[in-house]
Amino acid sequence: MILAVNVGNTHIVFGLLEGDSLVERMLKLPAELKETSVGYAARIKQSLELVGADLSSVEGSILSSVVPPLTEVLKEAIFLLCGKTPLVVGAGIKTGLHILIDDPGSIAADLVAMAVAAKEKYPLPCVILDMGTATTLICVNEAGKYIGGVIMPGVNISMEALCREASLLPRFEMKKPKKIIASSTVDSLCSGILFGSAGAIDGVLDRFSEELGNEPATIVSTGGVAGILAPFCRHEWVEDEALLLKGLGIIYNKNEADK
Repeated sequence: MILAVNVGNTHIVFGLLEGDSLVERMLKLPAELKETSVGYAARIKQSLELVGADLSSVEGSILSSVVPPLTEVLKEAIFLLCGKTPLVVGAGIKTGLHILIDDPGSIAADLVAMAVAAKEKYPLPCVILDMGTATTLICVNEAGKYIGGVIMPGVNISMEALCREASLLPRFEMKKPKKIIASSTVDSLCSGILFGSAGAIDGVLDRFSEELGNEPATIVSTGGVAGILAPFCRHEWVEDEALLLKGLGIIYNKNEADK
């Protein structure tokens, strides 16, 4: 088994993989810049043990990160847990993915991992919709090549910014509005965020389709907000919460095979 860890802006997501399949459910911790490597090692160990995971059978590990200050911290934490330095997704790592963007070195490690998983596991072309801190839509074309995508503010960021900058608007809990033309302030906020975000995603997906020559594309969603927005979007997609970790498993295996 291997330990796969992704460091995001909001959460650290991790799990144990056999090949590229999750052994236990995916786990999550808050991404905190002030936490130490020992602290993270203890929290990851405790989380895995709580779901019955056997750390003694971990043979290796892989790490992807979009938070540079935490990359070294998590490398040390994983070493404390496994006794081995993790493979870190970045320059020089074999992924099997052709990246056709202006500066291939600028692509985030988590996007690479998701694109690798989509290429291996879903019909192409494939659009990956990742809804976390940011809402990201990326595309792997019919030839299995990463051709780019779009990045938008995430649902939670939009909600927080609106309430912060408009002093008369109340803090609110996201819920399904009774109707899109809402008759209360809170329902108006919920309607605007949910239908506005859904409309933006639908619009981008329509334009992706046009640019791909109107070829039907598989749409795979991941990220915490995907399930909330799905009923409000007109496009249908497959939800794969563990897509990123599966991609890390594939990348790990490709690099281990070369040793």
